[in-house]
Amino acid sequence: MGDKAATDLDLNAAPASDAPSWDEIAKKELKGRDVLDLSTKTPDGLTIKPLYGPEDLPEGVGEALPGVAPFMRGPRATMYAGQPWTIRQYAGFSTAEESNAFYRRNLAAGQKGLSVAFDLATHRGYDSDHPRVAGDVGKAGVAIDSVEDMKILFDEIPLDQMSVSMTMNGAVIPTLAMFIVAAEEQGVEKKKLTGTIQNDILKEFMVRNTYIYPPEPSMRIVADIIAYTAAEMPKFNSISISGYHMQEAGATTAQELAYTLADGMEYVRAAMARGLDVDKFAPRLSFFFCIGMDFFKEVAKLRAARMLWAKIMEDFGATDDRSKMLRTHCQTSGVSLTEQDPYNNIVRTAYEALSAVLGGTQSLHTNGFDEAIALPTDFSARIARNTQLILQHETGVTRTVDPLGGSYYVEALTKDLADKALELIEEIEQAGGMTKAVEAGIPKSRIEESAAARQARIDRGEDVVVGVNRYRLENEDAIDFLVVDTEDVRKSQIKRLKKVRETRSKSECEAALSKLEDLARSGEGNLLEAAVEAARKRASLGEISTAMEQGFGGRHVATHTLNKGVYADAYHGDPEYDVLKKRIAEHVETTGKTPRVLVAKLGQDGHDRGAKVIASAFSDLGFDVELSDLFATPQDAAKRASELGVDVVGVSTLAAGHLTLVPQLIEELKTIGKEDIQVVCGGVIPARDYEPLFEAGVAEVFGPGTNVLDAGRSLLGIIQGERRNTRVPLREQKKA
Repeated sequence: MGDKAATDLDLNAAPASDAPSWDEIAKKELKGRDVLDLSTKTPDGLTIKPLYGPEDLPEGVGEALPGVAPFMRGPRATMYAGQPWTIRQYAGFSTAEESNAFYRRNLAAGQKGLSVAFDLATHRGYDSDHPRVAGDVGKAGVAIDSVEDMKILFDEIPLDQMSVSMTMNGAVIPTLAMFIVAAEEQGVEKKKLTGTIQNDILKEFMVRNTYIYPPEPSMRIVADIIAYTAAEMPKFNSISISGYHMQEAGATTAQELAYTLADGMEYVRAAMARGLDVDKFAPRLSFFFCIGMDFFKEVAKLRAARMLWAKIMEDFGATDDRSKMLRTHCQTSGVSLTEQDPYNNIVRTAYEALSAVLGGTQSLHTNGFDEAIALPTDFSARIARNTQLILQHETGVTRTVDPLGGSYYVEALTKDLADKALELIEEIEQAGGMTKAVEAGIPKSRIEESAAARQARIDRGEDVVVGVNRYRLENEDAIDFLVVDTEDVRKSQIKRLKKVRETRSKSECEAALSKLEDLARSGEGNLLEAAVEAARKRASLGEISTAMEQGFGGRHVATHTLNKGVYADAYHGDPEYDVLKKRIAEHVETTGKTPRVLVAKLGQDGHDRGAKVIASAFSDLGFDVELSDLFATPQDAAKRASELGVDVVGVSTLAAGHLTLVPQLIEELKTIGKEDIQVVCGGVIPARDYEPLFEAGVAEVFGPGTNVLDAGRSLLGIIQGERRNTRVPLREQKKA
């Protein structure tokens, strides 16, 4: 009888005519409250309803197929059922030897592709012996000064078999040139090389700031690389149009989606302006998205991106389906990782990885749980890699294509997100395209506003971050993390660089560099082609970058604007905020002087989200806040602090150079007779670094997750001379 009942059961039967509606049932559960109270407004301006049904499905969803334009359900018909995504872990640190050994261990353990992280000196086009990079060499990636370093980096890694992704934008010409020459000297022709170079300079001007040249010559570099690879490297992706760093800098999901696609449109225009046929180069364009913690929105973002890009490319005249196909790499979010209770990060990364996979990514990097503190260790890297292996082999997610396709919620969310992105793209188009919009500061300003609003929501507890603003541990165990001795790395790099310069033909190298400079100045020829020749002659990365810099007329220097009012709006009516603001006002009235702060970025660390957020918030509180120029030396910052007459210099650090650069700043202030100016430090700072910073004279350290109001109270206390036991970090004092 049980079998018969199951057989007769009609799962699609309509409810009885007298059955109550969902609204009626829900209202009863809510004791009369309106069900619309359960709707959620997202930072993108989207409204998420508590229930979706057939009426929410966008038109045409039922006919959408994977592998068929507009590719919403996936660029390949069989997706992971035919072949799983590529496990492509992003890594690089210290020397080429250390990174090579790390790569080979990871490949042996199941990783399928390489993704190279370069240090900030390399990103900014400086050789390791340049005085401006003393604290940056080998810290946030691998140091590359010449072809010899590149050859060591890929030693015993067959470049005709291994796909290599390189995250490089500012010094993209010398880096790619050296990769090509290293492959040649390994016996691999460039036409056989597979992989991707990021080559996405527009997002650098928006958020990440590892640019070298002004926007116009930078766009020429992008076009030259697209042209060269289209002709010489048919298997190599000439660009990875990146939204990742936008979300890391505070962009909403809709902003990341819109500005990434708008960047892509600008690159397509630049290539077509060179006379290139869109269907000749567009199939080798690729994308790179961040995957954050808003699970279904991240799934919808990847589906919307494919749908929008197919339409955009049709409008550019593309007829080849491969030109309309958005292929993407994804990386789990770094900004979602926390220093507090760091093992929670393993869980966060696993959810983000699942979201990327359900959204249909082509390759994926999963972050190590310790990356909110330092570079990943072998231990954390193994967990990150195994997260993907478990997804591929144990969860069953590869069995079917687009398993969330047809979900009322996901399909509606995909369309809503696409519509919101189109509004933002239209704003960029009205400004004259992304290059003009970047020059006008439009996307940068929008993202900085979003970042400040997000920080305010976290500080107020509106956005819950487990272990940070809710469910805090009383005592946390210390974890081991990777430490790079930048002095040792720098000495090693300088030694090899000196040998390269002593053994090369000086005249041949100078001739190649002179030709490169002339091409940069004249606007003629292909810069990558000329740089490949210079790399063959053993010109260094810094020398190739400098030759182009001289031809282009110098380095780009950004101007800063400070968003005001965002934090104040978020805290309107908050008693703690009002009390602190009143205390600062009373200080001004009593002393006749507004407390002045210089927020400084030292070294080649261009990640300025934290600096901009804290500057914006402190300004709203009543502090007089100035921002230093990016890439300041300790001498630059000390001089600026003296000129402004500030009370405090707050150093924002995300790239591990603080133990070198902050003590140098304190010594420089003493040298110029300004030892009364206090120095505080905030950002990605491991607990073990606090004591050395205190010993150097730092007044306070604000680690990841510090509440802005707490930091403001502390800063005012320092300015008013309330000396605390600076051997105990602020967060430890709060626990006590």
